[in-house]
Amino acid sequence: MIEAVGLTKRYGDKTAVYNLSFQVRPGSVTGFLGPNGSGKSTTMRMILGLDNPTAGHVTIGGYPYRRLPNAPRQVGALLDAKAVHGGRAARNHLLSLAQLSGIPSRRVDEVLGVVGLQDVARKRSKGFSLGMGQRLGIAAALLGDPQVLLFDEPVNGLDPEGILWVRNLMKSLAAEGRTVFVSSHLMSEMALTADHLIVIGRGQLLADMSVKDFIAANSAGFARVRTPDTEPQLREKLAGALTEAGGHVLPEQDGALRVTGLPLPRISDIAHDSDVRLWELSPHQASLEEAYMRMTQGAVDYRSTIDQKEGLQQPLPPGAQPPMPVPGQGQPGWYAPPPPEQGGQPFAAPGQAPAGPYGAPGATPGAGAANPYAQQAPQMPPSQAPGQPAGPSAVAPPAPQQAPAQPPVAPAPPAAAPSAPVSTTKPEDAR
Repeated sequence: MIEAVGLTKRYGDKTAVYNLSFQVRPGSVTGFLGPNGSGKSTTMRMILGLDNPTAGHVTIGGYPYRRLPNAPRQVGALLDAKAVHGGRAARNHLLSLAQLSGIPSRRVDEVLGVVGLQDVARKRSKGFSLGMGQRLGIAAALLGDPQVLLFDEPVNGLDPEGILWVRNLMKSLAAEGRTVFVSSHLMSEMALTADHLIVIGRGQLLADMSVKDFIAANSAGFARVRTPDTEPQLREKLAGALTEAGGHVLPEQDGALRVTGLPLPRISDIAHDSDVRLWELSPHQASLEEAYMRMTQGAVDYRSTIDQKEGLQQPLPPGAQPPMPVPGQGQPGWYAPPPPEQGGQPFAAPGQAPAGPYGAPGATPGAGAANPYAQQAPQMPPSQAPGQPAGPSAVAPPAPQQAPAQPPVAPAPPAAAPSAPVSTTKPEDAR
């Protein structure tokens, strides 16, 4: 069991952890949550004796970490997956740790198989991806078969299969009676993995309770009610009846009603008494992420804002129209639309044909539109063809061929149009 009593850590004039007290009991996965800069990593470092607390103390099994006999055989930890010599092979890295702790070498091959790195055991770790580095760090934590395990962001960089594997690994370790302490920012993963939560903000304890109790204490359930879309008057009728009964009704964007303050059977009875047919009546409970955001919204040090882009927008050319606003952009749950297809115009107005290469709508070469340079020239008799002598032996010029897919550049007009008829004199006659 891990126990912290009055744990405090100061760095100069900054207090990272203040008067923090909690217990991490064996047999369950305990999640360690908090915003960035809340002191989670500092707390874990103090548990492992890497940082000395300014005040208070923390023990593992009743002893400080530095006083545990052969601590790597009792405590396994993953705080930084990159804390590995890049020129050392994965197996050699684990082998060196095993020899320092008196662990037999056969255990190295066992944990490499557990984390799935047996095929790359003899490759240097500097070529490992982020996920492979995480697996190697987990293998190092499991090396001594410890009873207490600490993990800081263990699923960082893992693919979905790896995340599922880590989740099942944590649960199986806790089911064996071990103490498992996991810090993570993935609320959805903590909801599936953790049994108990310890939440801190700005170095102080905010919550120490089970996941179920945490959600219930920091959120409010509601009922979702939907009436037939073809009869909007029924929706208004039901909303008035529910309000009179003491419920709080809020409309949702899709036409449904969010009702709080009334249980589901009561809502059903009111709809029946009001002669209102229901298409949906379902209970909804907040997720762990919603409850966490509600509790920690006042303890966030780094809060993002909307990018105003002031002074960075280029002026529009004369006659150009600004891009049309995207409906719903900036609202919760909005996602950017997919990129336009190849050759599409992302800023074309709805219902407006995209402009062609010459500005005319729809004048895209090769799309069946008329090409101003593909018109056939009028046929001329051989005697009048320029550059050909008059007479029966003159050969008529060939008919113009089909215009290419891309129209040629228009020739520049002459400086001055000649008023005299075109001369047919050959160059040798001019000499």
